[in-house]
Amino acid sequence: MPFLFLAQEASEYTPPQVSPFASLPGLIIGMVISAFCFWKVFTKAGQPGWASIIPIVNLYFLCKVAGRPGWWLLLLLICFPIFYIILCIDVAKRFGQGGGFAVGLIFLGIIFFPILGFGSAQYQGGAPAVPV
Repeated sequence: MPFLFLAQEASEYTPPQVSPFASLPGLIIGMVISAFCFWKVFTKAGQPGWASIIPIVNLYFLCKVAGRPGWWLLLLLICFPIFYIILCIDVAKRFGQGGGFAVGLIFLGIIFFPILGFGSAQYQGGAPAVPV
């Protein structure tokens, strides 16, 4: 019996059951923090702050803050990652920040949007990003 060490025994191990609601408190806290930070960013940009608490509507007003037309909301709903990256770059430009800050908005939005909303960055507006 030279290959006896390859034989496997039946294991009584059962993986732990994770409740589907285990991450619900974290999700709710994250949504509240995000809405609060977007509220500050929107009010700095002259948009209504209440729009940050309504899903989909907050994306529409984020397009407005970035200087993009409202129909960009449809593009966000079709292919979110690509157009969200473009929006974050435009938002950073509108607040006078550079490319490094835009990368922070894309990958660490939970940190960089509060910096934008509560920091000293001023909304500079400017010409629309897309010619009208």
